[in-house]
Amino acid sequence: MAGPQFSAERNKQMEDIVVQNVNLEKSENHLQHRTDDFGGSKSLVVRRGAPFKVTLQLKGRPFNPNTDHIRIKVMLGSLYVVMPVTFPKEAPATRWRAYMDPQSLNLKRPTVYISSPAAASVGSYRFQLVVFTQNGKQSGKFGRFILLCNPWCSDDTVYIPFEDQREEYILNDSCLLFMGSSKNVVSRPWSYDQFEPGVLEACLNLLQVSPEHQKNRRRDLLHRNNPIYISRVVSAMINSEDDRGVLTGKWSGTYKDGVNPALWTGSGDILTQWAQSGYKAVKYGQCWVFAAVMCTVMRVLGIPCRVVTNFNSAHDTNGNLVIEEYYSETGQKLRRSKDSIWNFHVWVECWMTRGDLGSDMDGWQVLDPTPQERSGGVFCCGPAPVRAIKERRIDLLYDVPFVYAEVNADVHTVILSHGRVVSHSMDTERVGSLICTKVIGFPRAQNITGDYKFIKGRTSPMSSRSSTLSSRSSGFSEDSTLTRGGSSSGATVSLDLDKAPVAGEPINFTVKVVNLQKVRKMMKIHLNAQAKEYNNSPSDTFWEVHGVLHLDPMEAKTIKKQIFPAEYEDVVGDDLINLAVVLEDATSEDRLLASEEFNIASPELIIQIPDEKSICVNQEQVATVTFKNPFSHPVSGALTVVGSGLIRGKANFRLSALRAGGTVEQSFSFTPFMPGTKMLQASLSLFNTNSTIRGFKMVYVNRS
Repeated sequence: MAGPQFSAERNKQMEDIVVQNVNLEKSENHLQHRTDDFGGSKSLVVRRGAPFKVTLQLKGRPFNPNTDHIRIKVMLGSLYVVMPVTFPKEAPATRWRAYMDPQSLNLKRPTVYISSPAAASVGSYRFQLVVFTQNGKQSGKFGRFILLCNPWCSDDTVYIPFEDQREEYILNDSCLLFMGSSKNVVSRPWSYDQFEPGVLEACLNLLQVSPEHQKNRRRDLLHRNNPIYISRVVSAMINSEDDRGVLTGKWSGTYKDGVNPALWTGSGDILTQWAQSGYKAVKYGQCWVFAAVMCTVMRVLGIPCRVVTNFNSAHDTNGNLVIEEYYSETGQKLRRSKDSIWNFHVWVECWMTRGDLGSDMDGWQVLDPTPQERSGGVFCCGPAPVRAIKERRIDLLYDVPFVYAEVNADVHTVILSHGRVVSHSMDTERVGSLICTKVIGFPRAQNITGDYKFIKGRTSPMSSRSSTLSSRSSGFSEDSTLTRGGSSSGATVSLDLDKAPVAGEPINFTVKVVNLQKVRKMMKIHLNAQAKEYNNSPSDTFWEVHGVLHLDPMEAKTIKKQIFPAEYEDVVGDDLINLAVVLEDATSEDRLLASEEFNIASPELIIQIPDEKSICVNQEQVATVTFKNPFSHPVSGALTVVGSGLIRGKANFRLSALRAGGTVEQSFSFTPFMPGTKMLQASLSLFNTNSTIRGFKMVYVNRS
């Protein structure tokens, strides 16, 4: 009997082994790699520096670890690596490797673990898995996976140490963008949409269509292991100045052939429209749109990223760290300088090590995709280490001098009369007066000004200051050198808003004038208000008052003024106001200027959900949006409701004419399809005005 039994065993060994399928074990791998929110993608999505498993479905006989062996070829474009599948042993983390676990090996359905190095290139990979038998037969299958950076892996150059940071800067799919002015910060809800259908693929395709990839594909793929390189490519590709980039910028005129930047609510629509159009630039973006879309791309690629707002951001065209502003003798701000100060400018910070500069420059790096100046011949900016900006290390890569000027330039203010300079003054604190980002885990602003610059009165390099509400004012003492011809007016003037202006209410402000001399003075006073876009010089005057002021020796006078809603509503909308006062000494003709630029806070839409604590995946919910018209006239508009993971697409409604002071409610239903903390946001675009009213609500969706 021994002979036939031996023959049967041998025949079994000689039987063919066929790989029928390779199971990518998406659910388990996505959970292990913190990519389960990409579950809607057809692809397996994993992070570098950590193993993922695949299971072989075999036909014929079981796998024999003594006589059979498996080889895996991993491919990224023309790059490839071939590795045998071994049993676990210590191996360098700098190499690709594949292994089996003998403790849990199922010979009929063997599991193979594939581990990438922590410095592997990001991209869409193919792999071929082949089983070789003792008699030379082979059988194999192909598979695909997407490899991202891994901020959970301590060997990865984008490793960020705390879990709440990774939750916020990688996994959070919504945020608040901060706009307005430093004294009246406005938060605008934004949906990053990184887990929405098509967004992952669009972000990977962005790397593929970049000029760097088209010029030298092998070099590009090799360099995609480096977040410094990746971030510069993405910064250039978000704008369309040099390439087939995502967005076209536009800062004035009409937007009829595209979308007004103020109407975008998230990155998903922009990225998918760009990809589906064959990579034609989407119209239109401005700084916060460029930055928010870049933040989406970086989070998708696995690089920690956050959006940052710099209030009173300087654009210093000649690099002298001085911004000149010009006023007429009656307080009207003039268009005379190529330099400019944006009331706010928005960029991103990405977290990475800087092996090219040294470990003291690791951490947050500024990147700015808004096309302003060329860097290396291309419209991009950064990565510039935040620490290098603070320490004025303008010798370091990349673009530190430009960003340093954005937060540190001095402002020279000049008053002109018939083309002649009659007064000038300097402000060293206005630029970069407040720099902020979203707080981890909460919908509010975090002041990070102290990360960028040394704040007077602070001893700790990492201290942050809170934004102050001091007025922009000027005054000349007896020995002042800031008056025409070196003479002195001996007076001071200040301008202060009584409170942050709110839509539908008067703008109340106070002008205080002090006579510093022991003689009577007659002063001509000019008050002037102009509407302005955040990044432009003001338009024509829409409100002005002129008069004469008599001051006794050493007297201080306070003047209270109001600008009524009917005077500013139709002019300002979502824009800002430049308010200025000029005093002219009737005797000496010396001039004094005080000015303030501010926004008017819009009302908020209120979103309510009756039973918000029991929201579950795949269960329909009802919500209500409420709007009260604060304006002095009837309004109508279009209401849009969106929510990543909550609503597929958008819910659109039309708001018919609503009287001044009236209230309207709009109910809608939605069925959440992703668990976790999500943002439901609504925006009401008013007709016949450039105002958009917004609101948001954070909701927690339980697993069903």
